[in-house]
Amino acid sequence: MSPVDLVRPEIRAERAYRVPTTIEASAKVDQNESPYDLPADIKQRALAAFGASPWNRYPDDRPHRLVRAIEAREGLPEGSVIVGRGSNELSHTLALCFLERGTPVVLPSPMFALYASVARMHGADVIDVPAGLDLRHGADAILDAAREANAPLTIVTTPNNPTGQTLAHGDLLRLAAGVPGILVIDEAYHEFLDGPTATDVLRAHDNALILRTFSKAFGLAGVRLGVMMGRPELIAELEKSRLPFLVGRLGEEIGLAILDRPDLVAERVAVLKAERATLEAALGAHEGVEVLPGAANFFLVRTPLTPADLQRRMAERGVLIRDVSGYGALSGRDGTPGWVRVSVGAPEENAATLRAFSEVIAAA
Repeated sequence: MSPVDLVRPEIRAERAYRVPTTIEASAKVDQNESPYDLPADIKQRALAAFGASPWNRYPDDRPHRLVRAIEAREGLPEGSVIVGRGSNELSHTLALCFLERGTPVVLPSPMFALYASVARMHGADVIDVPAGLDLRHGADAILDAAREANAPLTIVTTPNNPTGQTLAHGDLLRLAAGVPGILVIDEAYHEFLDGPTATDVLRAHDNALILRTFSKAFGLAGVRLGVMMGRPELIAELEKSRLPFLVGRLGEEIGLAILDRPDLVAERVAVLKAERATLEAALGAHEGVEVLPGAANFFLVRTPLTPADLQRRMAERGVLIRDVSGYGALSGRDGTPGWVRVSVGAPEENAATLRAFSEVIAAA
């Protein structure tokens, strides 16, 4: 027997999650990152605080100061927040807490692929709820699936990656009231939405959990900070399945520094939303091009070219976009090519994206 044969079959059946990290491009608009780095004064503040701390001692088992700052910002009671090394790590915490072999998990699709992968690795039964032809998820279909399976865990994302579509706030409240188990609401891109957030759902229902990230609007994808929010009694149980010491002092200081600058975050979000609308309209103006507007910092596009061909031709012109046709619903129907995802960059990146796209479509 090979040592590899000792690996659990659920793990061997999965593919490792790999994402290219190339950044040498005139426009890197393939990973939904913020195009804006932190200003030097914020970096210096965080680095100075980190430099003054003892590096030979463990940090807190969890970043208590950052946790308290988030609870205060959201108006939540003490014990309502877990901070981890990105929301990806927290998805594993969720699975460890709630999933075992045969546990039904309701996952609308298409959705961020890591959720289904983590569920399958724990032996859970993934209950797929496909989006409609408009690539929107219906709350009624999600609720029916959760009730039929008596699912302990239902996960929804709004805005949804990779489609950029949303669930109405009223639908979130209805889902929390109606699902038989836990409702997890992934709000990684909530800063790009107007109106109430899922914290209202959390206040109204004790079975709601919220996932957020510092990677998108805050521009900290390279730092790795994710947030889970819930009622203190539920968070206390999740704390038992969370690994300690995952967030170091530097990450905590950076998180605290950016939380002190809500004006900067709001300004950058406003710029990105305006740039998104301009770029969507400009790309969609080309003949034979369809744009699905998004509510986050990205949107979907399809052209007469295959996604792989379009991605390659754009990369040859220094612009990185994401082929998302591997998601079943985004692979194209009735001979129509599938979709690519375009993130919104800084104005100069968006100009480069439009220039390259125009060249590719004209040459096609």
